[in-house]
Parts: sequence; C-alpha cells; structure tokens
Amino acid sequence: MSSAPHGKPLLKTVLGERQDRPPVWIMRQAGRYLPEYRETRAKAATFLDLCYNPELATEVTLQPLRRFDLDAAILFSDILVIPDALGQKVGFETGEGPRLDPLGVEGISALRPEGVVGALAPVLETVSRVKAALAPEKTLIGFCGSPWTVATYMIGGRGTTDQAPARLFALRHPQAFAALMDVLVQASIAYLVAQFRAGADVVQLFESWALNLDETAFRAQVIEPNARIVAGVRAQVPDAPIIGFPRGAAGMIAAYAEATGVNALGLDYSMPTAFADKALPKTLGVQGNLDPLRLVAGGEQMETRAREIIAGFAGRPHIFNLGHGIVPETPIEHVARLIDIVKGR
Repeated sequence: MSSAPHGKPLLKTVLGERQDRPPVWIMRQAGRYLPEYRETRAKAATFLDLCYNPELATEVTLQPLRRFDLDAAILFSDILVIPDALGQKVGFETGEGPRLDPLGVEGISALRPEGVVGALAPVLETVSRVKAALAPEKTLIGFCGSPWTVATYMIGGRGTTDQAPARLFALRHPQAFAALMDVLVQASIAYLVAQFRAGADVVQLFESWALNLDETAFRAQVIEPNARIVAGVRAQVPDAPIIGFPRGAAGMIAAYAEATGVNALGLDYSMPTAFADKALPKTLGVQGNLDPLRLVAGGEQMETRAREIIAGFAGRPHIFNLGHGIVPETPIEHVARLIDIVKGR
C-alpha cells in the first residue's frame, strides 16, 4: 500500500479518525463542468481513449485540485473498463452514455478475469503518475464499479432506469448470473489490488444501481459480492482502506456496512442524516450527501443544506461529498462556495 495516513485528513477519516472539519471531495469532480476538462477531452478520439491515455487521464485527474481546495484526487477512469478488459465491446455515445454488446448466457464462459490487470496497465500508470504529482496531504482515491452495477450494463447493453434486464437475467438464469458475478469479483479484486500497489491510498466501490433490488436480491447481489471483494483485497493488501457506496441502500445500509467491513460508507442524497447516524456505528465514517442539484441551484438553500449535513454527522468521522456525481451544468462558482463552507470560511 502507499504512504501512511500521517498528514492526509481524508485518509485519516476513512480510517475512523474524526477531523475538526470534514475533508471534502466531489464525485465526478474531474468532468464536463470544467472548461479545462472539455479542452483535454477534445484531444482524445473517444472517452475510453481518454481513460487509457496516462498523460491525459493524469491531467484530468489533477485539474479540479488546481481550482479547488479539495482533500483528494480520484482516479479519472470509468467503471466499465472492467468489462472492456474482459473482452466485451464497450463504447460511449455522445450524450447517450455507454453502449455495450449485451451479454447472454453463452458469452459468460468466454470472460477471462486473469487478463484484466494487464489490459488496464495504462490506468495503473495513471495512478502512479497522479501519486507522484499530488501534494503529500492529499489522498489518492482509486475505484471500481461493484459487480452488480457493472453486470447491469454488461447484460442490458446500456444504463436502464430499473435495471430490469439484469434483474430478470438473475432470476431466470441464476447459475449463469452467479458465474458472471464470480468473474467480476475476481477481476475487481485484482484491479483494486493493482491500484493500491500503483499508489492509491484508498479505493471506493461504486454500487450505483442498488436502489431497485428487494432485500433478498440486495443481500445476494450487493452485500455478498462486495464483502468478497473487501476480503479478497485485504488478503493481499492488509488493512486496505475501502469506501463502499451502495446508492439506494436505504434501510439496508447497516447490514451492508456490517457484512462488507468497509471502512466508510458513502450515502446517497435521499438518505436522512439522522437515520444514517443512528443506524450506523459511531466509529464508522460516512461520506456525503448533498443533492447534486442543490449545487447547481446554489445560493442560500445550498449553504443551509450543506451546514445541516455537516451538523448531522458532527459526532462521527465524516467526509463531505455529494450524494451522487456532480452534473455538467454545475456553475464553478457554486463549487468554490461549497468548499469554502465545508472549510469554515
């Protein structure tokens, strides 16, 4: 693993140490709301070309830290590099999101997790480059998509509002679905271990599409695979700091936290602060959870809500963040103001 947590407020918080003020980063902080990102993006033919170009991806990762007093950089990449590395064709349509060749039962046996780390060597080089360029007090966050979320794209061929293609696949073809999840668990472990070895201080598991699962499916398709990843990573990187972000977990957050063993729990913006604070152990760090559209609108409502969140989690380790990714139409001055509020300015 990379350097010790001394001097890194965000890493300390992940490891359970409450700070005088919450450290802050923003999901999708490197992205289309920044003009410098759009300029860099234009240098790559496709979005995946940008992800796989260490020079450009490093530049994009560092851009938001040049503008804002953020406590962490998060690797610029995408959750769908894993299916791409597994051999499933992945593309991105401008304005429409990812497009994959939908995976059927017969295609699962062709997936080979052992080649993932080699295929993603350019991403790992980006991790190393960012680490070398970061100030010592800044935390470097790596990540991957959690198996259920990645599987929804692999099976559906695109993002869907209710994840019905993957939900039906799991019900109709349980053995094939279990085999797919096994592949994704093993690929994710290898990829995250490689990120730690390349210089990541902490990693985040993005379970972005947990919100449409019943409790039985949530345990089987979210909790169990994420727990296997956490255990598998720590078998090779002892005490690896890991943030879980099960978006839409609702009343299952405590079960997720306990069963997975993550160090900190990302909360989506629909999660009431008082519920989360009561449901989770006081030693467990939480991350979140401002509605991204409050950041778009800005003004008094944003400032009031940000202060409510900070106060709501004042008795535990807390990383301030949005409750989902920043959206492209977000005014830069609103981001600057939000960070000033978190920093007590």
